[in-house]
Amino acid sequence: MNAQTSSDFHHDAAECLGVLLTNLGTPDSCSRADVRRYLGEFLWDPRVVEVPRPLWWLVLNLVILNTRPRRSAAAYQHVWTDAGSPLLVISRQQEAALQEKLAQQSGLPVKVVLAMRYGNPSIAAGLEKLRQAGARRILVLPLYPQYSATTTASTFDAVTAELRRWRWLPEVRFINHYHDEPAYIDALAASVQTYQAAHGKPDRLLMSFHGIPKDYFMAGDPYHCESHKTARLLAEKLGLDKAQWQLSFQSRLGPREWLRPYTDETLRKLAAEGVRNVQVICPGFSVDCLETLEEIAMENRDTFLEAGGETYEYIPCLNADPAHIDMMAGLVARHTRDWVPAQTDTERAASLELRRQLAQAAGAKQ
Repeated sequence: MNAQTSSDFHHDAAECLGVLLTNLGTPDSCSRADVRRYLGEFLWDPRVVEVPRPLWWLVLNLVILNTRPRRSAAAYQHVWTDAGSPLLVISRQQEAALQEKLAQQSGLPVKVVLAMRYGNPSIAAGLEKLRQAGARRILVLPLYPQYSATTTASTFDAVTAELRRWRWLPEVRFINHYHDEPAYIDALAASVQTYQAAHGKPDRLLMSFHGIPKDYFMAGDPYHCESHKTARLLAEKLGLDKAQWQLSFQSRLGPREWLRPYTDETLRKLAAEGVRNVQVICPGFSVDCLETLEEIAMENRDTFLEAGGETYEYIPCLNADPAHIDMMAGLVARHTRDWVPAQTDTERAASLELRRQLAQAAGAKQ
């Protein structure tokens, strides 16, 4: 049945609160064909690459998609597990943990569904799952702590594009950032402290965020500012002075200037300045993925050691850590508090039965 219809509606059907948990996405496999398909969808998004479409179509299809998939597929092979893509595997763990947490604390049935902006499971499929579950109120939670048009706004585009096909729209709310959420900062700090309790403290803690083109920032994207605030709050929580930590931006693509300082250049500079021990954390990523496991944990480790550094360690993302799940549950609770009626299960069932009886008395069939 197509999502735009709702002819299967029953007046006594139970409703639930829907939570659409979203992230960037991943190829279905690390094969070149699947990576090419994924990159094509990702790089064609006008929020990601702000270039006139006819010109970009030529560059993307005649150059990039004929060269980059091979390199990217090789990189994915370095991090792929027997269970599949680390990003998808861990995101599924988050989905299950958040479902369990919200079921314990909500006064209304809750359905948490995972969806990816690119690739599978798609946002369209995720929304359809929520529709089938009876979600008349949906909270969208993109797991991008810092807002950017390239990520958060792109997710909004995809959600609204799908909902334009629906006849009966649910109420929808959208969380567009949580970069300075106290529970998020606390969870990050606890992860650093736990790691350092086992591995010791470094000469320098490097906080590496995903980059965006500089002209996006100059056009008004707040991502740069929110990344700096997250880093500052984390440093303050850890009690670090200015000589003990640093911020950088990773994952640039193409010849244009991106947000600086660049992570790889920063690591070379640190080694040249005599810094021998660094630990790197990526506070802009909610789940370990290609950019953290391959680029940061592997490539940039080689960069630092080849430049003269001695010890390089990567502190994992928050992933499905209980403190991370608690933070998500707190966000959901705060943004949906007035959506959850104070009813017992018995009262809710009686209300639905009354609605069915009244509807049938007015001529409804079901």
